[in-house]
Amino acid sequence: MSVLLVIAGLALLVIGGDFLVRASVGLSFKLKISKLVIGMTVVSFATSAPELLVSLQAALDGVSDIALGNVIGSNIANIGLVLGITAIISPLAVDKDFYKLNWPMMMLASFVLYYFLWNDNVLTAIEGIIMFVALIVFLFLLIRASRKSTKANLEVDDSLAVVSNFKIVTWLLIGAAGLYFGSDWLVEGAKQLAKTVGVSDYAISVTVIAIGTSVPELAASVIAALKKEKAISLGNLIGSNIFNIASVLGLTAIIKPIVVNPETPQILSTNIFWMIGFAAILIPLMLIPKRLEIGRYKGILLFGAYIVFIYITLK
Repeated sequence: MSVLLVIAGLALLVIGGDFLVRASVGLSFKLKISKLVIGMTVVSFATSAPELLVSLQAALDGVSDIALGNVIGSNIANIGLVLGITAIISPLAVDKDFYKLNWPMMMLASFVLYYFLWNDNVLTAIEGIIMFVALIVFLFLLIRASRKSTKANLEVDDSLAVVSNFKIVTWLLIGAAGLYFGSDWLVEGAKQLAKTVGVSDYAISVTVIAIGTSVPELAASVIAALKKEKAISLGNLIGSNIFNIASVLGLTAIIKPIVVNPETPQILSTNIFWMIGFAAILIPLMLIPKRLEIGRYKGILLFGAYIVFIYITLK
């Protein structure tokens, strides 16, 4: 039953997230928001909604382990699993703009999260506000930089500019229902599954739930790579990691402070360093031996490291 709840919850999150993205973009066009801003803010917030709902549901249910594990595991999966597999299928060219703003912000967010949690084992509402405000400042700088660039690559569906109000409202309702019930079932299923297999809620969240919430991104990336299209924007992946920390954990902490469970010390002693390590390794991978490219061997290295992380976490 627990496995069915997890699968059904993940399915509802994927469906709900997809409808929410469509509704959000359609509404943004109605409000005459520029495509650039839609791509960098509206779509990013909407695609982070599943993680946000799961983390918020977990925090409200008193299982902060799942809230933290969801984000830490998702950030590791974005690089080790999604980027690793995509690079194995099709080598990935890296834009020089990547390490000027996106990568430093991801590293800063990761270290700030570690400091806030290490300091007193709690991510407080004030700290959540600090992280969320930092995200707003980052987005402002990102949009300003992109307006000066002719290479802003945005995946916004132009057909959503002519969608009716009725469709937008319907999509919003479907999206909201999918996210609400999906997050509820997923958190409940994860708690039951953890008890059944004899591991912690955190171990399930940092592996099963994290992989599940990364599946849509992985599927889209693999399909694009197989079609020999520009497989994936590294900036989008890094942006997702920044949003997971600053938006998902930031907003969750504002609503309900996130406490580090003393029964899962590996959150601060091990796993958060895996997250920081996967983020940090991107710079040497980009520069050695072939500059500004993440090819198949580097992809194998990332994916292999991810398998090791999963093995260590679940053993």
